[in-house]
Amino acid sequence: MNELDLIIRGGTYFDGTGAPGVVADIGIADGRVEIVSPDGLTAGPGTRVVEAVGQWVMPGFVDAHTHYDAEVQVAPGLNESVRHGVTTVLVGNCSLSTVYSTPLDIADLFSRVEALPRTHVLGALEDAKTWSTPQGWVDALEQLPLGPHVASFLGHSDVRASVMGMGRSTDPAQTASRQEQAEIERRLEDALDAGFLGISTMTNPWDKLDGDRYRSRSLPSTYSSWKEFRGLSRVLRRRGRVLQGVPNLNKKYDIAFYLTTAMGRVRKPLKVSLLAAADTKAEPWVQRIFAPLAFIANKIGGGQFTWQHLPTTFRVWADGIDLVVFEEFGSGREALHLREEMGRNELLNDEAYRRWFRHDFDKRFSPRVWHRDFDDAEITECPDADLVGMMIGQVARDRGVHPVDCYLDLVVEHGTKLRWKTNIANTRPKIQDQLVNRYGITIGFSDAGAHLRNMAFYNFGIRLLNRVHQAQVKGKPFMTVEKAVFKLTGELGNFYGIDAGRIQVGDRADIVVVDPAGLSDEVDSYHEALMPAFGDMSRMVNRNDAAVSATIVSGELVFERGRFVDGYGVSLGTGRFLRAGEPRGTVAPVRRRQEVLAQ
Repeated sequence: MNELDLIIRGGTYFDGTGAPGVVADIGIADGRVEIVSPDGLTAGPGTRVVEAVGQWVMPGFVDAHTHYDAEVQVAPGLNESVRHGVTTVLVGNCSLSTVYSTPLDIADLFSRVEALPRTHVLGALEDAKTWSTPQGWVDALEQLPLGPHVASFLGHSDVRASVMGMGRSTDPAQTASRQEQAEIERRLEDALDAGFLGISTMTNPWDKLDGDRYRSRSLPSTYSSWKEFRGLSRVLRRRGRVLQGVPNLNKKYDIAFYLTTAMGRVRKPLKVSLLAAADTKAEPWVQRIFAPLAFIANKIGGGQFTWQHLPTTFRVWADGIDLVVFEEFGSGREALHLREEMGRNELLNDEAYRRWFRHDFDKRFSPRVWHRDFDDAEITECPDADLVGMMIGQVARDRGVHPVDCYLDLVVEHGTKLRWKTNIANTRPKIQDQLVNRYGITIGFSDAGAHLRNMAFYNFGIRLLNRVHQAQVKGKPFMTVEKAVFKLTGELGNFYGIDAGRIQVGDRADIVVVDPAGLSDEVDSYHEALMPAFGDMSRMVNRNDAAVSATIVSGELVFERGRFVDGYGVSLGTGRFLRAGEPRGTVAPVRRRQEVLAQ
């Protein structure tokens, strides 16, 4: 055996298949797992050693739902994910990608939906976008010093807008002509030829365009006909690729479209991944339907259907009224439509508008994700220090006013300096433990790279492992460590058809070393950090570096004990574009700055 480049010594090794962990040394050479030895390995003069005694060694996490599409162009290390053990990210979700559309259209598609600063999204794409085809996007991506590996969907809204034009694609009076639909399908075929996973779509009308041209129109994919959806599904089914979707939350019955699309008793089944399996506070009964629906689609219908699930409490923060949940109802959308603070304050002070807002807020049976309970809305920052730590509902009672009037008064008075948080879903620990174990539920929906001021789930994998570990310590286990590892790694690699999620001999060495001694409630703590790539804006992040001892990508140790190696994501790139269906163990040479500049 040739000299090993890296040895991970003495850890409990989980291979990502769901097999129990065993104590072993892992030897890595040329970017791949060369040997797994329970008897120990000898380091050569040039071998680097990671001491992992008492720790868990597992495949790097697969983050199946991110919106890093713009950020990867200006900060390709994607540090916030990699520092928490993520070695593969999937972009192009929720009908949004940066492949075909112009930078201006991309900025309008992404910014309001994903709560990203529009000027920085536009700037990033104007500087970087040299491509107009899927293969061109792949070629440009692979010129970047990528940190993790990247796989991608083609966004339905992206391709639809590029074919029909943004105006026609978001006009409810317009449908794609036969020629336009054929062109949309042809462009999807080109993306699949380039190795894309499939297409992502959106039928939920709450998500709106940014910008001044078509502001507050829903995303292009929401205007598609069922004929257009069926045509795309036929392409995916024939090619064996994946449909990622977000259902219409106003008309939940359109979930039936995704379920039946996945079925395959009399035809080839289609892999479908749908948002989102959650125990929402607004509709606590809904959590009961996810497993039965997946069972019907798969066991009875012969399909390949899964739900995406965030394995932690879904807690969000808001600056003033800037929070996507207000898109759920008309008066909230009207406020978000106005960007300029003076105009928005004039609206919020108007009594007719307030009556409208109170009416929307108090509707008992309207579709909703947010519970609309200001007794679960804690003020965390405010110029009036006496209000910090109080629930908005309590402030309203102290002032003797309706909670809506109290909230709108606070927004008018303090604007975005009023910061508050609320719990949207997954607040019942027992139901959380049940959901992650239920049939048809996979891990996803971190939304990494989006909602920068609203939430941070970059460490979703560590949060699940912490829950599993703490439950075992208390003698009340709900899941084994090996199953948790499988759900964070191998299960996702298998479903999406990418070379990720396993570290058996011959596999590419994408590995995270987790120290169970570092798993604690700190994994759920609030932190912020500056984001240089987006003008030093402060975004929510996670900072529990005691849990991740090391992250290894393509056999290179890139993060260890709270520090990235010199040049990571700038002059050193370890990741690559992961093509659907490519052979296991594919390793591209680690790219250093001089190699990038030479090209």
